[in-house]
Amino acid sequence: MTALDALRAAFPDNPPETEVSDKYRGDWLMRAAPDVAPLALFRPRSAEEVSRALAICTERRVPVVPQGGLTGLTGGAVPTPGALLISMERMNRIEEIDPVAQTIIVQAGVPLQTIQEAADEAGLMFPLDIGSRGTCQIGGNLSTNAGGNRVLRYGMARAMVLGLEAVLADGTIVSSMNRMLKNNAGFDLKQVFIGTEGVLGIITRVVLRLAPKPRSMAVSLASFADYAACEAYLALARERLGDSLSAFEVMWDSFYTRAVARKGGVAPLPTGAGAYVIVEVSSSDTRAEEQLEAFMGAALEQGLATDAVLARSLQQERAIWGIRDMGGELIQAYDPVGNFDISVPTSRIASFVSACTASLEEGWPGVETVWFGHVCDGNVHLIAGGFGADQLEAVEHAVYTVAQAHDGSISAEHGIGLHKRDFLHLSRSAEEIAMMRALKAALDPLGLLNPGKVLG
Repeated sequence: MTALDALRAAFPDNPPETEVSDKYRGDWLMRAAPDVAPLALFRPRSAEEVSRALAICTERRVPVVPQGGLTGLTGGAVPTPGALLISMERMNRIEEIDPVAQTIIVQAGVPLQTIQEAADEAGLMFPLDIGSRGTCQIGGNLSTNAGGNRVLRYGMARAMVLGLEAVLADGTIVSSMNRMLKNNAGFDLKQVFIGTEGVLGIITRVVLRLAPKPRSMAVSLASFADYAACEAYLALARERLGDSLSAFEVMWDSFYTRAVARKGGVAPLPTGAGAYVIVEVSSSDTRAEEQLEAFMGAALEQGLATDAVLARSLQQERAIWGIRDMGGELIQAYDPVGNFDISVPTSRIASFVSACTASLEEGWPGVETVWFGHVCDGNVHLIAGGFGADQLEAVEHAVYTVAQAHDGSISAEHGIGLHKRDFLHLSRSAEEIAMMRALKAALDPLGLLNPGKVLG
């Protein structure tokens, strides 16, 4: 009996699909080559179905590629030849919300926005937020340890996880569905699966921490002559706003001008400044707008900002955030495109951006560089275009070399996947990579889970 026959026999009412649509052939940026043929697409409805499928694949030595919302940017969900694609999209149930413990239990295929809305209806908040919120799935968010717009206050995705359930390569279900804030009984096994991109196991369910819903929120956009003024603005924000500062997003003019043009409509502030900053304030009282207005007044009085606007309605808030969310659209404006997700110490961002821009302009005259990022957590994004397809690898090497020289990371929040695999050594030591390989060999000795990703 072939592997496909065994899978069909195991799931007569939910058989794997051999006609795999183009949707499942890659993520936001990377696609499988036309000649790559996966074995089939399987869309399980429970952890037990995932377990049975993986046990069959292990017995038959069939590789497995887990897939979430397919919004990744590093090729982590790209099919490999002969692999069974396991899409989590049917595992999309919210199982429980506990308002007292402030937790929510969900299956891995639930879209991020659905979790946000469920938390909101319960009078709480799920703080994780990224531009693809309507499509991305929580299992994928955790497998890459997503960051997003509110890391400054709430931390990365792993900070919002209390427990989870995952399935190992051989079909073993590891249920570590802890609901407690404090639990030091042995190893914290959930960390094995968070940020490891499905190469050690497939996340199927998760217990998430919720947060109190702010009683008031306010958003502003300010423009600056240069990035140095943004740094002074951040220092003032931390001083004046304290814990109520929930987002601090910087867009260099190269990003803002292109985003405004592509989005259309009236720009909240004129283009042409050196940089722009979105500040979000979340308060436990009703004074968020008052706090933000006072802070902006101080910044203008001190000459830090050249212009500023405070959103006075939900529509205006969405217009401001809508510009920041245009990153994915701007990536598609270039072919080939260099899409970079770099992390460096916050104090070295200015030096990194300057050195990286100079390196690219020297190597590829006419290159276009589009800069934006979260900044307060050291995460800057770069979109680069205007070079030949045969030059992409050299461009990437140039950027990552500058990041290494600034004690940075080649991946702040997007993961490694296929795209950054060959550059991993620039951010991790040989000893660290050897330990990663040892963990992979222990949990997936046949190398069947998401083969070729992260470690190769």
